[in-house]
Amino acid sequence: MFVTFFHELKQANLPVTLREYLTLMETLELDLADKRVEDFYYLARACLVKDERNLDKFDRVFGHVFKGLELMSETANAEIPQDWLKKMAEKFLTEEEKKEIEALGGWDKLMETLKERLKEQKGRHQGGSKWIGTAGTSPFGAYGYNPEGVRIGQDGNRNFKAVKVWDKREYKDLDDSVELGTRNIKVALRRLRKFAREGAAEELDLDETIHETANRGYLDLQFRPERRNAVKVLLFFDVGGSMDGHIKACEELFSAARMEFKNMEYFYFHNCLYEGVWKDNRRRWSEVMDTWDVLHTYPADYKVIFVGDASMSPYELAIAGGAVEHMNPEPGMAWLQRVTQIYSHAVWLNPVPEDYWGYTPSIEMVRQAFSNRMYPLTLEGLDAAMRELTR
Repeated sequence: MFVTFFHELKQANLPVTLREYLTLMETLELDLADKRVEDFYYLARACLVKDERNLDKFDRVFGHVFKGLELMSETANAEIPQDWLKKMAEKFLTEEEKKEIEALGGWDKLMETLKERLKEQKGRHQGGSKWIGTAGTSPFGAYGYNPEGVRIGQDGNRNFKAVKVWDKREYKDLDDSVELGTRNIKVALRRLRKFAREGAAEELDLDETIHETANRGYLDLQFRPERRNAVKVLLFFDVGGSMDGHIKACEELFSAARMEFKNMEYFYFHNCLYEGVWKDNRRRWSEVMDTWDVLHTYPADYKVIFVGDASMSPYELAIAGGAVEHMNPEPGMAWLQRVTQIYSHAVWLNPVPEDYWGYTPSIEMVRQAFSNRMYPLTLEGLDAAMRELTR
């Protein structure tokens, strides 16, 4: 099994060596993993992964090779995990019951009520429709249901109804070396090309070499700058939340863009562009870049591409403080308008099928902000977006 694990890591293009594999075997002989799969995972990762950009590949291979492997430690006295108990307490309602539950009535009312609950509440609550707790119909808490509320203490999306999330969530970077499912994505991106010869003369110019050699009577090598795609691209990727279901399509696009555009920069955001963006999702709270600095760094001749489902609470676009994860000083719409004012060539690629756009108000708001330059993340949509950027 361990040899298979090593070979599959190599096949996934992880730079693991035989020496590192033997080190892992030595640690197992010393019983450092304590016969627990979780300990072995971290031990193997420490021995075999040298660059955090490869963590996602390592996780996929580990999950594939050791899928279904049970813990080897004693389980007779094991206690039921708290996470399991929480899941058992989740609130499940019929569609008729959901329709009977009403929202508080707007952003201001929601925030005002939350402040009151925080002042009044003294203990933990489960069920009910008022207090901050679990498995109820209150607008505040986890594992319950409310058409509009603040999610507190839940490990992921369930109903996609929260207008703000009071938890620190972690996302993974997009993998830029994913094996593309189709070459047509690259073909579509190639419409956005403008070749020029710039930089140092390092490429042999065969025609000029022959011409000058014939004229001078001796070998006279001639060089020229390499012919490169001179188009400059600025990519903004929405990550986390409802975008988790579109990771594969985004990774394919990211891989293709990295290969097609030499002058490309990318940044991540969540739901909408605000005052800060980041390049590493594992450090998105500690290494945030000021959006103004980004807009001032990359001039107006850049082609700008946003990739996101634009599916969020309208408060995030229209209200200061409406962002789902933090208190934003300015509405998201203000930042989208700044981008479209600075960059005349800007488009939004949406992985949600175009037929469903009309059911989400925020999609229409973003689409208007981009002057209807929103395109589906399909081959036809990519082709249309690249044509728009070349105008």
